[in-house]
Formats: sequence, C-alpha cells, structure tokens
Amino acid sequence: MKLGVVVLAAGKGTRMKSSRPKVLHPCAGRPMLGWVLEAVAAPEPAHIVVVVGHGAEDVAATLPDGVATVLQERQNGTGHATQIGLTALDPACDHVVVACGDTPLVRPDLFRRLVDEHVAGGRAATMVTAVLDDAGAYGRVVRGHDGGVHAVVEAADASEDELALTEINAGIFCFARAELEMALAGLGTDNAQGEVYLPDVLPAWPGRVGALVSDDPDVVAGVNTRVQLAECEAVLQNRLRRELMLAGVSMPDPSRVYLEHGVTVGEDSVLYPGVHLTMATAVGRDCQIGPDVVIEGSTVGDGVTITAARVHYSEVASGATVGPFAYLRPGSLIGPGAKVGTYVETKNSTLGAGAKVPHLSYIGDAEIGEGTNIGAGNITANYDGFRKHRTTVGARVKTGSDCVLVAPVTIGDDAMTGAGSIITDDVPAGALGIARARQTNIEGFTAKATAKAAEAKAKDDRERNE
Repeated sequence: MKLGVVVLAAGKGTRMKSSRPKVLHPCAGRPMLGWVLEAVAAPEPAHIVVVVGHGAEDVAATLPDGVATVLQERQNGTGHATQIGLTALDPACDHVVVACGDTPLVRPDLFRRLVDEHVAGGRAATMVTAVLDDAGAYGRVVRGHDGGVHAVVEAADASEDELALTEINAGIFCFARAELEMALAGLGTDNAQGEVYLPDVLPAWPGRVGALVSDDPDVVAGVNTRVQLAECEAVLQNRLRRELMLAGVSMPDPSRVYLEHGVTVGEDSVLYPGVHLTMATAVGRDCQIGPDVVIEGSTVGDGVTITAARVHYSEVASGATVGPFAYLRPGSLIGPGAKVGTYVETKNSTLGAGAKVPHLSYIGDAEIGEGTNIGAGNITANYDGFRKHRTTVGARVKTGSDCVLVAPVTIGDDAMTGAGSIITDDVPAGALGIARARQTNIEGFTAKATAKAAEAKAKDDRERNE
C-alpha cells in the first residue's frame, strides 16, 4: 500500500468575519492547518495535497516543503474538493486519507489507528466517528441492521429520527483510491446545500465501510466562528500545559500560563501566573519564570530567574537574572550570571559574564564586558540622528550614576566614569573619565530669590487694585 493524503482547505470561512483564510487563523501559535498537517503526517504518507481556494497564495506560503497544493476555483462541497485533490495526488498512492484543514484538535495517533484499521479490514472506506450528547449541525451516521455504516445524513437533510442519532461524522476518512474515484464520479447535488457531499460515496459499498469511533469528542471540533476558535485554543492550551507538567515543569496556576506550539521548558523549572512563552522559546532547567513574563522567540539557559519582564528574540545564559520590569529587545545577549534589573531596557547588546545593569538604564548597540557594573540611570546614546553606533565597555568597569555614553565610544578595562558625566571620548583602561562642569555655590541665593519673588507679587497686586 502507498498512502496519500488530501486535506480540504479551500473554504473562506464566512462566519469568521475575516479577510484571512479560515485555516490560517492561529491556534496556540500556529495556523490551525498546521496542526492538521502534523497529525496527518503520522502514518507516513508518500504524498500530501492541500486543496486551496480562498487566499490560495497565503495558504500555500505557510505549507512545509513537500506538501503540494491544488486550486479549487469554485467551492462546491467536500466531494468536489476531494475530486480536485485527487487530480494532484501522486498516481502511485492507492489509498488516500481525506481530512479537513479546520480541525486543529486532531491527534497524530488518530490517523495511525485509522490507517491501520482500514488496511487490516480490507475495506473500501473507513471513517472516524464520535458520539456526542448534542450532535448539533454535524452529519449523522446511519448504521444498518448489521451494525455497519450505511450512510451519513447531513443535519439539514435529516429526518426527525435521524436527527435523534448521536453518532456523528468527524469528516476524516480513509479510502481505497480507485473505488473512491468511481464513486465520486456518480455523485450529484440533490441536497439542501446543492453541493457534492463526500460522505455520499458511502452507500456505494454496503458492508465494506468501517467506523473508528473516537473516544475523544474533541476530534470533531471544527472551527467556523471565532467562538469555536477560542474553544479549540483552550483545549490546546490544556494539552500543552499538561505535557510540560508531566515532563517535570511546575505551574502553581496552570490556567494563567500561555504556551505556543514548539515551546520547550526543562525539568524543575517553575512557570508562575502570567507567563507567556511564544515563538518556539526554549527555557532550560531549574528556572524561575514569572509572575508576569512574556518571552518570545528566545533561549533561556539553566537556573535563570526572570520576573515581570519582556524578552524578545534574545538569549539569556545560565544563572542570569532579569527584572522586574525589564525589557530585552531583539539581539540582547545576556551572559552567564549577568543581571538586567529594574526598569532596564537592552537592545542588540551583549552583557558579559557577571555584568550588571541594576536599574533605570538603556543599553543599546553595546558590548559590556564581564564583571562590569553599569550605574543607575545610564544611557548608551547610540543614534546621532542619521546612523546607529556602538558603545564598547570593557571588563570590570564601574560607571557612575546618570552617565551618558555617546557612541561611538570605548571605555577600557577597569576604568570608571564620574556620576553625571557625558562621555564623548574614549576612556583608557584603568582611568577615570569625568565630563561635567565644576560645581558653583551661590551664598544666600534662597533668601534673595524669595525676597525678589515677594516684591514682584506685591507689585502685581498693586497694579490689579489700581
């Protein structure tokens, strides 16, 4: 057997009220179509074809290498879409799985079981079904006297007795390809929607249609509205959190942790409430993350503490601390044991091992050497109004509070800067750089100023009364 897969993803999704193709709406950080493609790849098909329509170019741009597309110019039902998909499927594929691109909760194991049962049973078709307390608008599975699947009746076409059935069609099938193509050729559009329904092929094979009844009703959860999208998001979040906790990650309040597909967290790390980990962020072991931390597309080493901070496309090495109220912008490389403290912003900068920027500073386009301490209120002035320039600060440097380092400038190893200095020239290694006016004290200034102000006020009062 050579297996192929056709994924139906041509619909516009009118009820989503969006210009974005329905299958590209994200769930847990990836398009819902991405979850489906991951799942259908589990039985190792030889070829996967995605049927595209609305927003075809945008959908095609998100697909992994090796996945083909075919355009359904006019959407005329699932049967018609499957026919279009088969025209682009490798002719050597003699069995085909058909799935919908708007079912992000499907699991890889479901497709492995479906294919295994289909092959073992020697059937023309095997479908996935589920039993729901409220079958709603799903197509009802009608079984014959022998217990086999006789047909699927769409809710809009069902009788009262059929609507009372609770077993529904999950929209996932495995077919013998040659028999599927013959059956599709004979389908019509005599139904409430005036479309070609894929399940209408089933009566062509009485006694040769099997059903895999899923014990997880989530598999049938398709997305047609943003309400349903949010419901699927909640299920995926629970899955992702559960996987991490079972792998040794603690979450005191899991409901307040948000994760995206591809995020990894090491053993014995703790994710506190308000943590958001996105864009394939990787967190090491023994870390304390949160409360109220957003980490996007970043790498965090072992034993790191990050509190009330934002970290974007940056690297935080083992043993470092970040926050509270810190902002690591893209390109920040925080070395082992380094500290980025309260109300500190970094961008495109490197902090060496053990370097500290404790509070109230901006470090942009800079190299900070190991063991250096940046005083409170320091700024690397990296922009001259036309171009960005870099600041280089050596190892074991101590800068005074409220200094401005005007790039391009270099401060050598073991140097110091005086508080309140505006450093525009290089400071040699071991030197003290001071750039400020000398202090002048004016004796009796306060009394003179107070008397002058009182005299002016009296004059104003006289003028108003005249």
